[in-house]
Amino acid sequence: MRSELQHLLITPSEMTAIDQAAAQSGIESFTLMRNAGLAVTAAALRHFPDALRFLVLCGPGNNGGDGYVAACGLAESGADVAVFTLGNPAALQGDAARARSEWKGPVASLDAIELRAGDVVIDALFGAGLSRDVSGDVVQPIERINASGLPVIAVDLPSGIDGRTGEVRGAAFAARHTVTFMAPKPGHWLLPGRSLCGTLDVFDIGIPPRIVLAEAGPLRLNSPTVWSGWGGDLAPSTHKFRRGHLVVFSGDRQATGAARLAATAGLAAGAGLVTVATGKAALGINASQLTAVMVNEVEGKRDLTKWLQDRRLGSFVLGPGFGVGKKARDFALALCDRSLVLDADGITSFQANREELFAALARGGGQMVMTPHEGEFARLFPQIAGDGALSKIERAQKAARESHAVIVYKGADTVIAAPDGRAVVNNNAPAWLATAGSGDVLAGITGAHLAQGMPAFEAAAAAVWRHGAAGSQAGRGLTAETLIGVIPPMA
Repeated sequence: MRSELQHLLITPSEMTAIDQAAAQSGIESFTLMRNAGLAVTAAALRHFPDALRFLVLCGPGNNGGDGYVAACGLAESGADVAVFTLGNPAALQGDAARARSEWKGPVASLDAIELRAGDVVIDALFGAGLSRDVSGDVVQPIERINASGLPVIAVDLPSGIDGRTGEVRGAAFAARHTVTFMAPKPGHWLLPGRSLCGTLDVFDIGIPPRIVLAEAGPLRLNSPTVWSGWGGDLAPSTHKFRRGHLVVFSGDRQATGAARLAATAGLAAGAGLVTVATGKAALGINASQLTAVMVNEVEGKRDLTKWLQDRRLGSFVLGPGFGVGKKARDFALALCDRSLVLDADGITSFQANREELFAALARGGGQMVMTPHEGEFARLFPQIAGDGALSKIERAQKAARESHAVIVYKGADTVIAAPDGRAVVNNNAPAWLATAGSGDVLAGITGAHLAQGMPAFEAAAAAVWRHGAAGSQAGRGLTAETLIGVIPPMA
């Protein structure tokens, strides 16, 4: 895949526009279909050279056309091929009809499939454009094939997965491999679609990058290209204040550990100085547990207002173990003109006061990153969370616009969205990051990036990526403490 398209995400509607623009530019559309089908042929032969038979399931649209081309390619290579169709193949139109006409072998109805040991299934029924539940006559063969354990290669996307949202529309193939074209779709990386795609191959079928980029939206896969230029090497003259001063607010005596995790992560992630701001009751506990991280007593809003006169305080993390209530709201509102990571209890504190927070952010113009998991997102954005028509990406984008903050919508398929519509989906986080304190570490890394002067969107995207990379490095038995020790350098 060409480098300029490497991290692109294309929605199904954008892919349709790309195909149309390619045709209008003079590229023969059947050439693109042939290239797609032969890419499937190549993938099938590479992944399953010992297959005894390929079962090619062809749908009623262009995805089915890709399947017929793949069937021809496999037969020409000497493979045993059986083709099954959904609907009347005589009703196919355009390129799909032409592809069907080039297949000279028999075609049987989808309900006539007989499965054998050694079969490999090529799913060319629907692809990424599916936006409705599959019908009952499709559910049965999908469930039969899934239950058989036979390997499935999906063309574009496993049939039954909505390419825009990643949702299962009634039933879906569990593919061993998926072959898609030009760029991944959201459904490849959003759950549950992500878990049903198997390994993903992205093939260039000959559409010029200028056409793809002209029709593509602001979606990307999260990678170091997103924050390129913001995480450079340290200059010889750098000192600790130039590397940024991060402040993490601690909760009361019984809930200080989360703040210490965030603070220690922030120091490891590159902040020059880190201070835990704590009430008097927890001052001794925090001081006895910290060494390189400093401690400062901040009892209430008056102390905070006075302390904020020091403009060297670069960024703030509020929420981990802090406690839910008015104090959290007062502190957050006082920081809406600064760089702030609002996490955990800080988010929940605004469940009934969200409009006050959003208005303060609009006025203050600061750099805020909010890091909700599913439950916290629903508490702060109940209407958006309850809109089942939206994908996770679209929910994050809408929440970012409404709140005037960068949203890190956490999960195995974390989405980072900016108020201006930019969004990235993260795909490097291992499942074992789901452990106590992991989110506190992420908040600290994000705060360190803000302290160093990174814009909120880039700071959040880089933090999520480094967090995922650290999780892979730490391994299955990681704890939040061991995670901090393997945060990788800024890429």
